[in-house]
This record gives sequence, structure tokens and C-alpha cells, in this order.
Amino acid sequence: MLGPVLFYALLTVIHTWPLASDPARLVRDHADTQLNAWIVSWIAHQLPREPTRLFDANIFYPERRVLAFSEPLLPPGVCAMVPRALGASAVLTHNLLLMAGFFLTGLAGYALGTRVAGDRLAGLLAGSLVAFGPHTLPRIAHLQAQWLMALPLSLLALDSVIRKRTWGPALTLGVWVALLAMTSGYGLAMAVVAIAVAWLARADDWWKHWRGLAPRLAGGALLSVLLAIPVLLPYRRVVEEQGIRRDAQETASAAALPTSFVSTPARLHYGLWSHHFDRPQGGSYFPGLTGLALAALALVLGRGWREPRVRMFVAVALAGGLLALGPATPLYAALQRAFPPMQALRDPSRFGALVILGVGLLAAIGLSALRRRIPTRWRVALPLILLGTAHAEVLCAPFAFVRHKDISPIYARLLLEPQRVALAEFPFYSGEADYGNVPYVLASTTHWTPLVNGYSGITPRAYEQRAETLRHFPDPTAIEELHRLGVSHVIVHLRRYRPARQDRIVDYLERRDDVAWVATGPAGERLYRLVSPSR
Repeated sequence: MLGPVLFYALLTVIHTWPLASDPARLVRDHADTQLNAWIVSWIAHQLPREPTRLFDANIFYPERRVLAFSEPLLPPGVCAMVPRALGASAVLTHNLLLMAGFFLTGLAGYALGTRVAGDRLAGLLAGSLVAFGPHTLPRIAHLQAQWLMALPLSLLALDSVIRKRTWGPALTLGVWVALLAMTSGYGLAMAVVAIAVAWLARADDWWKHWRGLAPRLAGGALLSVLLAIPVLLPYRRVVEEQGIRRDAQETASAAALPTSFVSTPARLHYGLWSHHFDRPQGGSYFPGLTGLALAALALVLGRGWREPRVRMFVAVALAGGLLALGPATPLYAALQRAFPPMQALRDPSRFGALVILGVGLLAAIGLSALRRRIPTRWRVALPLILLGTAHAEVLCAPFAFVRHKDISPIYARLLLEPQRVALAEFPFYSGEADYGNVPYVLASTTHWTPLVNGYSGITPRAYEQRAETLRHFPDPTAIEELHRLGVSHVIVHLRRYRPARQDRIVDYLERRDDVAWVATGPAGERLYRLVSPSR
């Protein structure tokens, strides 16, 4: 096992380069990167202290169930407890988890590929295609896209359920599905689809034994629900409270296009020809010529289509491709009706990851069949050449990272305040400019004071209403709203305002008897305490 561990560790460094050169400072210049860094740090902070209020995160104060406004990321958040306890910053913690996601997904794909192909070198190819490709590398800003190791592991468990017909694999399957639900809503939906179509595609293997398998699968499903329900319930409440339902027009705008499956951001193919198919929507899901050629061999060598595992991965890939097209096919609407959590998902194109998964496992089967038919002297060299070719085809590195700026020491001064009820930071961003709040959200990992500002996948309606008043800060109505909310402190980032307005803000705040200056930061940011006017 040491060989695959070193192999995928090296590949993780290569495919995310130059992240490993300075993981404490480099970040992807994307608001979702900092959001996910905040999420995993919040989980690491809150879970050991008050787990019953895990979802009542500190942003969007005074809203409830804030963690459910985005992906839960609970498994990586639990893993974040170790580096955070050792003093790692939120940025370093996120980057370590990002690389761990690629690494662990590679190992999971290797385990499944080795099982179905009966060949370790073929397993290395499967893990490579499952972990590194157009479904994960361009989405390096989305931690949940790399933490999909439970998806191949769930298919591995399903294979064991069919082969062994015992309770252990069925319960293991339930655990993997629950972990996907705890990580990502899209991951859960993909697991449900992959397991369902894989099960149907292998009907020949279980039909005669369905009476014995049914209670075991039911037990696994029940375990999955019991484990995942503490995560799923807050999401259901948020969907109801915020009135979230994605209509056909919204999902169609994010769906894959037919050209998405011949599109890739990988440097080799993009420069040669794929740029002709580049689209602003729908993602890229071209698995590479090596993967496609070997997947085709799986269909023609050996038993081909008569092999149940081949049919299983063909079904997974086809289902993923059709669902990625969203409302363009009736299948998506049917799945929304059959599986209600799908109604809250905005981006159908992400089902394209199942195409890569299916092709990657078919490629492993094809490589194994090829190795049995070539001269002995080529049985190691050829797979290694094909591995190198496959990785060259998906390589997107080096990525453009930026150096993360140090968090202002003004937040450390906030920690010295005797009573911290809630914090508001200005300028106050909302609407299409809400990403401006991201530095405030990430900085809150140093103090965890409830924060009126916020940024996430969902913006609560009450927040937008408050923002209409607070964006006029420091007008009297804005300060009255802060008092009404119970805000105890305000940080004003003066350099984010026009120079002519900076002096007016400071002069006005100094004249008010309910605002007391506390400290000034190195970048001119000013910390104020809100007090009762009578005091």
C-alpha cells in the first residue's frame, strides 16, 4: 500500500502546484475558497464546544442555521480540528484539506479500480482519473469537489454487498453515503444516482438472491439516514424558511452542454483544440483520449458488455451525462420528483463527475484486459506509459494563486473587549457585491464574534432587507439598526471608501455619544464600541 500512497501524494503536489510550496500563504483568488476555509474552521471550533449549535454559525447574525446556507463539509471540518488545535491558520488548514481531498479520493479510486479490474496498475489508473481531472482540478476553489472519496468507496461497498451478501458491506455502504451527505448535497445526489443505476445494471448478479439482500440494503439505508439526519434536517428547515426551489430556467442556466463533454481546461488539449468548445457555463468533462480509448477496450475485450461490472460503470457514466444536461432531458425532472433534495440543487452540470467516474473505472478494466493480451515484457512498461499520458492530458498546473494578506491585528484588539455581542463591518456588502464580505468572514476565524455581515451559497431575505439600511452607514438610520440588532462593535475599513468620504465618516462617528473609538489598525481600519446614548 505504500506505493499507492507515495504515488498519489506526489500527484497531489504536481496537480495543485505551486500550492505545496507555501500552503500557509497561497490561496486561490476566489470568494468560495475563503468561504470554505471559514466553514471547516467553524466546524473545528464549534464541534468540540457546543455541537448542538453547530449550524448556528457566526455569520449573518442574527440568522439561525447559517451553516446550511452552503455545503456542510463536516468530514473535512472534523479533520480540521487537528491543524487548528496545533495553531494552523484557517488558510493553511484549508489548503492541507484541499490536498488531502485529492489524495484520499485517489486512494479510494485505486481501491475500487483494483477490485473491479483485479490489477493494481489498472487500479492506479482508475484512482488517477477519478481524483484528477476536469471535474476536480478546475474546481479547486470548491473543497467539496475534491472530497468525494466516499463516492467510489460506496460503489466498492455495493460490489461487496452483491458478492458477499452479508451485513457488513451493506452497513459500510450506509456509512459512505452518510459521509457524502455530510460533505455535500451534490455528493449525496450523485451517490444515490450511482448506486441506483449500478444496482439495476447488475440485476443478473442479485436477482435470484434479492430476498436475502433486501433487508441488508434496507438496514444500510436506515443507518445512512440515522447518521445523516442531524445534517439533513437543518437543510430542510432552511429550504422551507427561505423558500428555496430551483426552477427549470435557473437549473438550465447552469446545466452542461453537449460540448461540455469535449471541453477541458487541461493545458495540452485546451491549447490544441478544446478552446474551440470552451463555454461560460456547464463545466468541462472530457476525461482524456487515454481514458476513453481504454474504456472502449473494456467494451470489446474479454466478456465486454456481458461483464456486470462493465455494465455498471457504463450505466453510471450515462446517467451522469444525461443528468448533467439538466432540464434538457426528462430524466432530471423525474429525479427531482423522486428525490426531493434535488429540488434545492442549482447546478446540474456537477453530475458530469459521474461520467469521469464511470470512464475511469472502465479504463481500469480495459487496461487490465489489455495487459493480459500483450507480451510479458510490456506488461509493466505500457501501463506506466499510459499512466503518464493520462496525467499529461488532465494537467492544469501551475495554478494562479495569490498570497494571502495577514489578518489585521485590529481583530486581536477586539478579543480584549470585555463584552462582545456582535460585530458589523463596513463597507457593508450585499446583492451581487456580497463577495466583498469574504475578508470579514475569514477574519472572523480569529475571534468568532457573531458577525452581521455574511457570504454564502444562500443569502437570507432578512439580510438583504437589513443591508438596505446598513449600506448607508454611518447615517442615523443605520446606527439605529445596529442598536436594534444588539451590535456591540463596529469595524470601519476606511480605505475601502473614497478619500473624500473617509474624513466625514470619522468626524460623524466621533460626534456621536453612542459610539466610542477603541483602536485603529495598521491599514487605517477603526474599531468602535457601540454604547447606550444615555451613558
